[in-house]
Amino acid sequence: MISLPEASLLALFLETLFYGVFFTFYWLTLGILLKKYGVQRGLLLPVATLLLCIATAHLIIDFIRALEAFVLNVDTIGADAYYSNLASPLELAKTALYVTQPTVADSVLVWRCYVLNNRSLLVGIPGCIVLLANGAIGYYIVWCLSRTVAGTTIYTTIPGLITTFYILTMLISIVCTTLISWRIWRSRRSISGGSADLLPVMMVIVEGGAIYATSVLALLLAFLTGSNGQYPAMDIGPPVVGIVFCLIILQVHFCVGNNPQPSSPSKSFTNLFGEQGEQNMGYGIERMIEETDHSV
Repeated sequence: MISLPEASLLALFLETLFYGVFFTFYWLTLGILLKKYGVQRGLLLPVATLLLCIATAHLIIDFIRALEAFVLNVDTIGADAYYSNLASPLELAKTALYVTQPTVADSVLVWRCYVLNNRSLLVGIPGCIVLLANGAIGYYIVWCLSRTVAGTTIYTTIPGLITTFYILTMLISIVCTTLISWRIWRSRRSISGGSADLLPVMMVIVEGGAIYATSVLALLLAFLTGSNGQYPAMDIGPPVVGIVFCLIILQVHFCVGNNPQPSSPSKSFTNLFGEQGEQNMGYGIERMIEETDHSV
């Protein structure tokens, strides 16, 4: 099995790789949102920027920890003992950032789900309760880790709470993605073109939710099996959250929001859905966005 220092180095490499993808997506998203108005600029832009700041801080902490473990403290405590210290300030700060990142992104997801479902309290209240409960569990985990002593592992401290946090995080993503997709499908049933009109939007929503839920599922499975592979899966979490957040905005803009008049049915993949269907889809998304703007 991979050792803890090896897993930490692998985690740093993968986190840097995914951070580069997120950083690129962020600047593309920034260029799009600066041209928008209302909630698209007033809410999504600050959230995207906050997600980038959290991911950046998380990466910086991991670089500092690697420097201390393999260079500065290698002759005193060693890399394995360094990474095993759950109560170190940098470890606690890193864990707190990990909890904050999905909480921020899930807040926007719950808000989208609430607005697109006609601001139904049956959607908003349970979503907020689960979101707040998950955030509270996450920060309570950080507090519990701060009370640990040398030689303590996460499996002897709070394994049940950690499992609950991962499950609730995945549950929020799956349920909100399902409700948003169902709402869009229901609102487009009366439009001519049938299910062909729905495919672009369904791909945007489902792909984003699937990427996020899959990353959390991989982390949960690695944790339950006691594998050190949980550390790479955990460290790529902050940039993956940002990637999914920006990816949905980019997909809606380039694949749905733009509705160029195609010169022939064979010139683009989206023409498989029909020219009228593609226009209706863009109009539907823009109507939903406009309704959201007026509600804020």
